[in-house]
Amino acid sequence: MTTPFSLALHGGAGTITRQLMTAGQEQQYQQALREALEIGYAVLRQGGSALDAVELTVRSLEDCPLFNAGKGAVFTHEGHHEMDAAIMDGRNRAAGAVTGVRAVQNPIRAARLVMEQTDHVLLAYPGADELARQHGLPTQPVEYFFTQHRYDQLQEALLEGRMRLDHSEALPEPTPAPLEEPLAFEEDPKKKMGTVGAVARDQQGNLAAATSTGGMTNKRYSRIGDSPIIGAGTFADNRTCAISCTGHGEFFLRAVVAHDISCLMEYRGLSLAEACHIVVHDKLAPMGGEGGLVAIDAAGNIALPFNSEGMYRASLSSTDAVPYIGIYRD
Repeated sequence: MTTPFSLALHGGAGTITRQLMTAGQEQQYQQALREALEIGYAVLRQGGSALDAVELTVRSLEDCPLFNAGKGAVFTHEGHHEMDAAIMDGRNRAAGAVTGVRAVQNPIRAARLVMEQTDHVLLAYPGADELARQHGLPTQPVEYFFTQHRYDQLQEALLEGRMRLDHSEALPEPTPAPLEEPLAFEEDPKKKMGTVGAVARDQQGNLAAATSTGGMTNKRYSRIGDSPIIGAGTFADNRTCAISCTGHGEFFLRAVVAHDISCLMEYRGLSLAEACHIVVHDKLAPMGGEGGLVAIDAAGNIALPFNSEGMYRASLSSTDAVPYIGIYRD
């Protein structure tokens, strides 16, 4: 029997305000979010699985240089890219994740490969890249992942001697073709949170979540954030909810954000909205954890909470069939 189906996605959170973007820049982000939403929702509308929907949604965002994942990934201290991704199936809590991959065109595909073709959950570089090659996943040379504004961010971070998260506050920097207008990439190192992700409920009532990120500009020592960690940045369970997070990963790890929301629903009987509010605003924010998440519960209800100034986000449900695209605080 067909039941309500829903999809929600994010493209990062942080100091994202109207004052920092022109109308053209805003339109570019809205278009990219809408395209990803349409790709994933088409899968659900045609009776496809939540797992396929979140993977294809995230792949679309990974291929867009506007976001800190895949092609738009930021640079490490050594000047290369270390990308993380995770995917989880709410039917049986099967999960797969990769961290530090450097050559896989779409890290989320590698994460699903780990889930479906190995006995493991999390693989790191270089083994994760090797597994992807053995199974024929598309790989790319380093030039593919290069974008000028990410490289410029690295140079500034190197001069400052500190790491940077993605979305921030301030100066316009050049962006690669085919985009027609330079994008405003802000510069407060404490307010940059880049990552992409998606959650879905399909017509069979199954949930899934997927998250992908390029990490932090100028990161060192093979730093890993919350995105590839099941229960912190990514989680899905048909009994409760599917979650994909974006923000300062160290805080999301310490708060075990995604699983905490699920636990509040399972053990305390809270609604999705109530659980999300407690974790994002009452628990995470006082710790200094800035960011947000997208979530869907077992009934197809959607929540898009964040405690930062903005979050790139979009959602669509069969119950209303009206796409929602958001960037700033409503």
